[in-house]
Parts: sequence; structure tokens; C-alpha cells
Amino acid sequence: MTRNHLRKIVLSLAAGAAIGLSALHGANAADRVRVHGTVENLDGDTLKIKGPDGHDIAVTMASGLAVLGVKNATAADIKTGDFVGIGSEPTASGINGAVQVVIFPASMKGTGEGDRPWSVKPNGSMTNATVANAVKDVNGQTVTLAYKGGERKISIPDGTKIVALAPATRDDLKPGAAVSAQGTSSGDNALAADRLAVGLDGATPPM
Repeated sequence: MTRNHLRKIVLSLAAGAAIGLSALHGANAADRVRVHGTVENLDGDTLKIKGPDGHDIAVTMASGLAVLGVKNATAADIKTGDFVGIGSEPTASGINGAVQVVIFPASMKGTGEGDRPWSVKPNGSMTNATVANAVKDVNGQTVTLAYKGGERKISIPDGTKIVALAPATRDDLKPGAAVSAQGTSSGDNALAADRLAVGLDGATPPM
């Protein structure tokens, strides 16, 4: 896997908005969508996925497609100096609360840096930035993220989905593994994927 391939997939995971598998049923030709599900089988370059709604989709994997791995992590794994992508939403406290956290490998520090709208949650934000400070309290952890031109403080409640990115191969696309694929839909429950992430050791790729 080259660094450029990894960068493209990481940026998609950390900044993209999730689109449910059911969206494919009404997709127009050449629509770009993102789907989540579990692996049923892999036959050559065709990956069969079953979505949360029970529908199957045939994912055609682009030639040379690099597979990104996702493994579970905890708040204790988030250290000052780490580069992370945090999807968050407003809270009554005035500080955004994390919905999901992605910890980047050191080689990908700076990928998609900045703070931008995140459509997964109403008025949500996706912040890709360096952890400048991390403080643990009774309600969880609060981090201050620094990026070029600004910073954002985000609370990470106990139970927040936290994952770390890791290398993976097609051999990890085993039946039952959770996957996220992004690409172009031709309708009829078919997707030509140019980005693919798989959960390792029971993990689920982020939205």
C-alpha cells in the first residue's frame, strides 16, 4: 500500500458523510455513494456485502485497490501530539461532543487538516487536527485540537466510538467482517469501489 493510496482512503473516512446501503436502490447511474455492511464473500474483484437492511450489494473493487484497516481503540490511546479526525455535534455545554474519533497513523499527520461541516449529525463538525491537550475528568476526556488557523475543544464522553487506522489486505475481507466502501453506483445494488475499509478484530469502520 502506497502512502498516496492510504492518504486518499483516510481522507475519505475522516471527512466523508455516510450514506446508507438503502440509498443504492434509487441511485442514478454514476451516483457517488458510500455504503456500510458486512462481508458475505469475496470472489476475485467482486465483494458481496450485506447491509443493515438485509439487502445484498455487489462491490466491484478497482484494480490495485488498497484496503484500509480499522481497529478498535480507547480514549487512553489518544495522546498529546497525535493527529486525529473527530466527528462531533453541539451540546448544551457549548463544547462539541464527539460522536466518533479516528486516530491517524503518524505517517498521515496533516491529512485533511481543518474544521468543516459534517452532515452525519445536525450542525455537526469534522475536525482533523493535532491533539494539543488532553484532560481526563469524571465525564470522560476533553481534547483541544489545533489546526492551521484555529483550534476546537471537544469532549469525548465514555462510550464514544474510537478507532485507529491500520494496514490491511484483501485477506482481511473475511465473511462477517464489517466494511465501508465508497465509489460509483450504477443502480441495481451495484457499486464500483475505489475506496474500501475493513474492520479488524471485530471493529467497525467509522461513518
